[in-house]
Amino acid sequence: MTIRSVVLGCGSYLPQRVVTNAELASRIETSDEWIVQRTGIRERHVAADGEFTSHLAINAARAALAAADVDPQSIDLIVLGTSTPDNTFPATAVAVQNGLGINHGAAFDLQAVCSGFVYALATADNFLRSGSFKRALVIGAETFSRILDWNDRTTCVLFGDGAGALVLDAQQQGEGAAGRGVLTTHLRSDGRHKSKLYVDGGPSSTQTVGHLRMEGREVFKHAVGMITDVIVDAFEATGQSAETIDWFVPHQANKRIIDASAHKLHIAPEKVVLTVDRHGNTSAASIPLALDVAVKDGRIKKGDLVLLEAMGGGFTWGSALVRW
Repeated sequence: MTIRSVVLGCGSYLPQRVVTNAELASRIETSDEWIVQRTGIRERHVAADGEFTSHLAINAARAALAAADVDPQSIDLIVLGTSTPDNTFPATAVAVQNGLGINHGAAFDLQAVCSGFVYALATADNFLRSGSFKRALVIGAETFSRILDWNDRTTCVLFGDGAGALVLDAQQQGEGAAGRGVLTTHLRSDGRHKSKLYVDGGPSSTQTVGHLRMEGREVFKHAVGMITDVIVDAFEATGQSAETIDWFVPHQANKRIIDASAHKLHIAPEKVVLTVDRHGNTSAASIPLALDVAVKDGRIKKGDLVLLEAMGGGFTWGSALVRW
């Protein structure tokens, strides 16, 4: 037997306001056809005035706790992946902790951009397996609408706001891939690529928030190779393969990247969970949002083998293989 981080439940939250491609086309030089053809995105959600990352995260966390049927007071660790915190400090995770009425344990933010949820999952998993904590909330939450240059048609059409969460529980499970829980995680980064995807501001450099800047073609060029690298590592570590996984839940950035990655890895199209058309790129929130959609519609079931992957600015990238 071994200690594993077992998923007890998941939840998500999307702001009420939906912004369609047609609405964007009425404001900037673009079209629905152009956006769909290049990205697969048809609409995205945008947070309301006064609606912060913490509010999205709290709603997603409450939904995950309800799905898991556990008392918030049983949570002793909160790891929040976000690049759009409410404040420079304190951590937005602390606001989530307080919003849930929890005043024990530990809560902190983790910044790995679009890889934030995979990084947060790996971090929480290691804490649970070490015995440091017993039950964790792993959250990805973003309000990227606040860091977009809405006059830059190459970036403002890509992103949306949202949050998703998992409840993880440290449990004794059988050895090998048959046991439930997080089976393996693999994380990477390479800071040489900062200029390809970054925000041109920050407390230490400009004393401003700044706006997202991206070299789209360069990001696309690197994405497929980096994504497949960490997935091959996950397969080698567990003896699994594209044939044995039940579901592939990638970071929802661009349908063409997702399709190309699945094709390169020989993952059948019917195993791929796609939500980018409805959510846009929600950065660290995209994987847990997609997980919640697939759990709610009955695709992902207990015992299924689920492969997660993401790549984000930095560059950062990572994978996780989870027995649901």
